[in-house]
This record gives sequence, structure tokens and C-alpha cells, in this order.
Amino acid sequence: MAKTEGQKLKLLYLKDYLCKNTDEAHPASAQALLEHLESMGIRGERKSLYSDLAALNLYGLEVEYRRGKPEGYFVKKRDFELSELKFLVDAVLSSRFLSPKHSGELIRKLAALSSMHEAALLRREIVLAGRVKSESEENIATVDVLHDAMAQDKKIRFRYFDWGVDLKKHFRKGVYEASPYALLWDDENYYLVAHSQRHGLTHYRVDKMEEVFLMQEPRTVTEETKAFDPSIYSREMFGMFRGERTTVKLRFETPLAGVVVDRFGKDVLMVPDGEEHFTLQTKINLSPNFFAWLCRFGGRATIIYPREAVDQFRSYCQKILSAIPE
Repeated sequence: MAKTEGQKLKLLYLKDYLCKNTDEAHPASAQALLEHLESMGIRGERKSLYSDLAALNLYGLEVEYRRGKPEGYFVKKRDFELSELKFLVDAVLSSRFLSPKHSGELIRKLAALSSMHEAALLRREIVLAGRVKSESEENIATVDVLHDAMAQDKKIRFRYFDWGVDLKKHFRKGVYEASPYALLWDDENYYLVAHSQRHGLTHYRVDKMEEVFLMQEPRTVTEETKAFDPSIYSREMFGMFRGERTTVKLRFETPLAGVVVDRFGKDVLMVPDGEEHFTLQTKINLSPNFFAWLCRFGGRATIIYPREAVDQFRSYCQKILSAIPE
């Protein structure tokens, strides 16, 4: 490598080496940095090295010198702390939408954002065995098409399937057309919120969509899509069952206040009802999934009104009881 070319690249080689090889517990000595530059065909001196490190600090890379043992230079602050990377790695591992292959690829990229020593800690924590993961390698490509459709304000065409007891895909009749508006996570699954001619604003499991194509027809715009708020939609829709949106009054035992905040957010008004209960009034979509969510708490949560909602909940519970053998 020519001397002038080497000098132009010297700061980049130093930056890469420090980011990849050092952290507070593993600093690099000045001699180690000079030897690295030498291995890249760049001859350096201690005096110029100190100027280079000062330039990197001025650039924004926080390089500090650690005294004591071990001593040397290390990158103090990175874009992501180790705890943050661990959180992201766990999110990738928990996602059923991602295949084992894609999970591994993403985790390797996340690990590259830390030093090689911290990356080793992240890799040791990776356990894919026993986790439910998608078998499809096309999910990421599907998401790319969906993002393109939303960015270009276009409709999409796709096929949709359900899993059968034979563990095979069973495609629903016909080809679906929809106007995509948002991608949302819910209960470890990825959903597309879209407008369809038949259902209006609805949603689909992305991992159950195949043969997704971008159409040239512009998205359908309605009053419903104009008023669409992803955060409200995500909070009000319980899984894949869409029901009639109704204002209901619910009653819970006081210790369930945290559960209510997790489900409805902090904007909901919880009114004390005696010493051991509270009530709240909110709009929800009456559906089997909502009733199933209430059943999780046994007799500690119920619907107070309207009467139609109470009757639907009672009918749902009676069907469960009738299905239990004597």
C-alpha cells in the first residue's frame, strides 16, 4: 500500500480496531495499536498516534485511557450498551415471526455492534432450541414488499392460509387484495393492518401471507383509514377476532389494576368500587378473544353492562362448561 493511501486510511483502521477489539475490561496498549497499523501496511509513531486518538475523540468516538492493569485505550461509549443489545437479542429470539436462520443472522449483526469480547457473551446466551419459530424464509421479503407498498401508496395482492391438523398449509379460496396501512406486533406475532373491500379496516398475520405482490392500483382511502391510529387499533383489537365495537363497563378486583394498565394504558379511568374492587368504562371490540382474556381471571373480572355484552359473555362461558366432559 502506498504511504499516502495508508495515511488517509489510518484513522479508519484505528477506529475499526478500537471498536471491534476494546472495551473497558479489554483496553489496547499504544504498542498494540501501532502493531495493528503496521500489519495494515501503515508505519506509525507514538507521537502521531496520540494525535490520531485525539482526532477520533474530536470526531465523536469516545476513546479513553485506562490506568492500572490492564492499561491502555478503549472505546468508552457505543451506540448501544451491552444491556440494550441483550434486550434486542432476546426480542429477536422471542419472535415467532423470524425463522432460526434469520434470527441467527440478526443476532450476529447485533453482536457486531459491540466489542468482540462482549459479542462472545451475547453468543453464549443464544438458545434457539425449544422456541417456536417460523419455518418460512420468505417473511423478511414479504415485509419489504409491504413497506414498499405503503411508501408508494399502492395496494397489494396475496394468498392467505391456515394451518390444518395435518400440519400442512391450507390456502383460503381466492386471491386477497388490500390496501396496507401499518405493521404491528401483537402477542409475539407480526400483523398487517389493511383496508379490504369486504371487511374495511382489518388485519392479517404476516407469516400466513404468501405470494405477496405490489399492485399499481392506489390504496383505498376512506373515512375509517383517515382516522386510523395504530396505537389505538393495537390496544383495542384482541388478536385476530374482530367483533362489534361497544362501550362496556368492567369490574375487577383491586390487585388486577396493573393488568388493566398493561391492557388499556394509563389513560383509562379506574373508579374504586368498595374496598376490594374497581370499575372502568371503555370501548372494546366484543369478540371470543376478549371474552377469553376476561376468563383468565376467573371470577375476579366481569362485565357489568350493557346487557347484550353480559349475555354474550355468559353464553361464551356456558359453551366452555358444556364442552367439559362430566
